[in-house]
Amino acid sequence: MNKEALKDLTYGVYVISSKKDNRDVGCIANSVMQVTTNTITISINVNNYTNQAIKDTKEFVCMVLPIDVDSNIIGTFGFKSSQDIDKFKDMDTTIIDNYPILNCSVSYIRCKVINTIEVGTHTLFIGEIVSSDKLNNKEVMTYAYYHDIKKGKSPKNAPTYQEEKIETGKKKYRCKICGYIFEVDELPDDYVCPICGVTRDMFEEI
Repeated sequence: MNKEALKDLTYGVYVISSKKDNRDVGCIANSVMQVTTNTITISINVNNYTNQAIKDTKEFVCMVLPIDVDSNIIGTFGFKSSQDIDKFKDMDTTIIDNYPILNCSVSYIRCKVINTIEVGTHTLFIGEIVSSDKLNNKEVMTYAYYHDIKKGKSPKNAPTYQEEKIETGKKKYRCKICGYIFEVDELPDDYVCPICGVTRDMFEEI
């Protein structure tokens, strides 16, 4: 099986949020699909803290991210756990229907879960749309744009994750947090990961 074929499927980049123990939690997702006029489905890794939050509350919010989204949002929601930190702290948000909505979002869709399907490493949540709104006219970021232009990496919990292929050439340094690989002759002392924002000491040469 040639897994490269899977890269031809199109995706977006989203923040999926819910609540756990009266806290707002969330994670990055790329597998979101409209099923009917008033239902969508999302795929969340069973190891994600957000997965259990959605199962507990039977609710989730999908926020659609623009191409100019701050890399700090990707790093925070994609490569850190809501179990350890408050991801919405210091984020620019507006409370709508008791949920914090990232103000950079192109749109949001709030759903109540009407069905769940366990698919090995992931849970499919089918949600009936309760409310939604378009917040601006920015261009929506596709997963292809995230990889090809922003040079972003997939978290290991993402359904589209594939282990990075390393080619010969310059020195390669990998971020221990998000897996971002930077090719350069020598990593600068003041280098900061463009994906998750950690400093040089969190990189390892590979």
